[in-house]
Amino acid sequence: MTSTITFLTGLHDRVFGFLERLGDAWLLGLVARFAFAAVLWGYFLNSARTKVGDGLTGFFSISPGAYYQIALPAVEAAGGDVDAVSFLPWGLIVMMGTYAEFILPLLVVIGLFSRIAAIGMIGFIAVQTLVDITVHKIGAESIGAWFDRFPDSVIADQRLLWLVPLLVITIKGPGLLSIDHLLAKRRTQS
Repeated sequence: MTSTITFLTGLHDRVFGFLERLGDAWLLGLVARFAFAAVLWGYFLNSARTKVGDGLTGFFSISPGAYYQIALPAVEAAGGDVDAVSFLPWGLIVMMGTYAEFILPLLVVIGLFSRIAAIGMIGFIAVQTLVDITVHKIGAESIGAWFDRFPDSVIADQRLLWLVPLLVITIKGPGLLSIDHLLAKRRTQS
């Protein structure tokens, strides 16, 4: 019996050790970026589009909806008049949040400045969650809880899963199939 267990653990170690070595440099980062692109990129892109004007030139103008989504207390304090909201700090926060929602996911997906972009997205999701709970008053049923038997809460469960690929990219990097890797390779050749 001991020799069978020794054989099976040795086989396990050889097979999975080989697979780990095979994919170590490129697989985790690529899978994390693919998962982010497949599940979250469209979400963030659509959300960001609601915060700018229409058409190509509209990209350069922040819509009133962005203020309602990001800085609702400031809009309410200004009597609902978005133009009366001060640029510092609210206008700057809305502008940075809007363009971060376009730029950071793109950087994660293409693998450029991936670790910094992933950390930025983690911060973005944290702020988004805080705003959803404190400003938009998301109810406890939508917030949910970890370690309960219901894996479908919009905030606690989903956002934790959103963070996993971003943490992988932050810790392991974007993988060999990324612009970061191409730039690093170019630096070592010069």
